[in-house]
Amino acid sequence: MPLSAGEIAAGVRARELRAVDVVAAALERIERADPELCAFVEVWHEEALRRAGEVDARLGRRAGDVPRKREALPLAGVPVAVKGRHGLRTAGPLLAAGCVAVGATSVPGPGTSWQTWGLGARGRTVNPWRADRTPGGSSAGAAVAVAAGLVPLATGSDGAGSVRIPAAWCGVTGLKTTAGRLPSADRTGLAVQGVIARSASDAASWWRVVSEEPVPTGTPVPVTAVWSSDLGFAGPDPEPVALARAAVERLVAAGVVRLVRPRAPLRLLDPGPAWLALRTHGADRGEAHRVRAENDRRLAGLFAEAELLLTPTTPTAPHGHDGPGDRYSTSLTWAFNLSGHPALSLPAGFGGDGCPAGLHLVAPHGREALLLAVAREAEVRVGS
Repeated sequence: MPLSAGEIAAGVRARELRAVDVVAAALERIERADPELCAFVEVWHEEALRRAGEVDARLGRRAGDVPRKREALPLAGVPVAVKGRHGLRTAGPLLAAGCVAVGATSVPGPGTSWQTWGLGARGRTVNPWRADRTPGGSSAGAAVAVAAGLVPLATGSDGAGSVRIPAAWCGVTGLKTTAGRLPSADRTGLAVQGVIARSASDAASWWRVVSEEPVPTGTPVPVTAVWSSDLGFAGPDPEPVALARAAVERLVAAGVVRLVRPRAPLRLLDPGPAWLALRTHGADRGEAHRVRAENDRRLAGLFAEAELLLTPTTPTAPHGHDGPGDRYSTSLTWAFNLSGHPALSLPAGFGGDGCPAGLHLVAPHGREALLLAVAREAEVRVGS
């Protein structure tokens, strides 16, 4: 199993590992696996090795160097994949922290439905658990690269579930941040930065760097939570619901969360038409703003009674490469792009088709640290 981001950074800072060797190993894994997975659209071999050498130099690792005071590089030597060919635009804090960008991951290609799959340099991106299934999108290659162990971290963006859905369907952790907390080029405010990682601890390392906010250890548990299988409007399939609910029960048994019954069941208005109106040039947005305001009111009421909302991440299992038909994989995620709440997908087990499913955690605005702390407790206590 490849090292985690935390293990890599600690080893490079302690001079037990060389960043150049770590990055070379990641590039070798990509070269070996990507012809089948198609997770990357570009791989930056020479540039990545050059930057890794710079990290070693900053830590006094060049041959013949006199050891000097080492810089604080919290992610020293960590290989990171960035979403799409323009992903470096938001990767500045990671590079400054010592990460080395090894390539750009796949996103949907021309004429490809954005909620479905990715298109790498060698063809369609496949789910690492079943090549005949989609990994989800649009951060498709990011999730595949992390799930396959090619890199420990990959950046993403999430406008309707584009980090959380592929994280769920590839069996890794995916975090969507609060709207407005980090820079975004999306004028609608729906799309925000996020990360895909093999563990909550690595996702927390990303968050500490990009937000400069600590993620406390020893968060008091259990955390109060409300469960909803459908948010009052979605029609999820039985299996993703059962897998997510079983994951909740494991968290309850381990003392990570405590389920509470709200005074009124959570019933959101279907955010789909509102989301689409906000994305469509020239559309009448009056109804969209009404739906957003009403759902915000209902969510505020829920978060006055509980700290977390728990749902399945997706309404279905991963579909084939011919597409989902008329079913949207976003039905349980895009409500929180409309509302701006931070959310995280945590692995929730495997369905009968052998593909992973996710448990979706939603927190009040600005509470990314709570999501990450709960996810980390889940990994420690339950092994999620």
